[in-house]
Amino acid sequence: MLDTRNNFAQGRFYSNDEDELRTLFADAVKDESIDTSLSTVNIIGGIVPHAGHVYCAREAVHFFEIVKQSKQVFDTAILVNPNHTGMGLPVSIDDHQYWQTPFGRIEIDKDLGEATDLPFDTESQRQEHSGEVIVPYIQYFMENNIKLLPISFGAQNNENAKVVARRLYDACHSLKRKALFIASSDFNHFADAQTGAELDSYALEALLRKDTAAFEARIKEKQISICGYGAILCLLHYANLVDPTYKIAILRRGHSGEVHPASQVVDYVSILVYSI
Repeated sequence: MLDTRNNFAQGRFYSNDEDELRTLFADAVKDESIDTSLSTVNIIGGIVPHAGHVYCAREAVHFFEIVKQSKQVFDTAILVNPNHTGMGLPVSIDDHQYWQTPFGRIEIDKDLGEATDLPFDTESQRQEHSGEVIVPYIQYFMENNIKLLPISFGAQNNENAKVVARRLYDACHSLKRKALFIASSDFNHFADAQTGAELDSYALEALLRKDTAAFEARIKEKQISICGYGAILCLLHYANLVDPTYKIAILRRGHSGEVHPASQVVDYVSILVYSI
């Protein structure tokens, strides 16, 4: 494996400065009304947005603050993100020993990656922001020795998601890893706020029923630009293997126009997946 991945998104999608990051996250938690009662459940994972922190931190912190308040200890954060660039392999694990942010380095769980039998690749994440921007949240809210398994998911469809989820579940079971599964995705892109919300609601209705086939079909039917829908499908299949009675809670919905008013916005949804 290579040593440390060179950052692509730092300075573009999030600050180079550790203190600025800490202030942004702390202010977002302070300003939001977060339902910490959900910290008592068994957390499997969730969906968080991957836009610039100034745009979507208010949504993302709901998930991470609940994880923090739960005091559950996870060995590895499985981070599945879409591949916006088309570079690299259809599905792959990043081939570095560490990723880094202004908060420091985080170690890649190579053993878990090898146990999945998924290929390792360098190019898939080299110019990709959608995994990298999530890492500062992990480091800030989960200050322990958690490792990272970053998976680029370019071949997004329901069947591939099911296969990858099974490999991840089996690998975690084999190595006795307690994993937190994070699906990185924004929701509808570049419609007016009302239209975007309606399109997202159409897809979310199927998601909340845990109907993965309908979720994919509705996205394609309406051409809803949920960029990480494969990562979301993978999370749902993984959760079903952990506990077929798993639950889904929408934590916060918002859009970029709440930060910088515009006629066309990008939508963000933060979701918790859990069991009781």
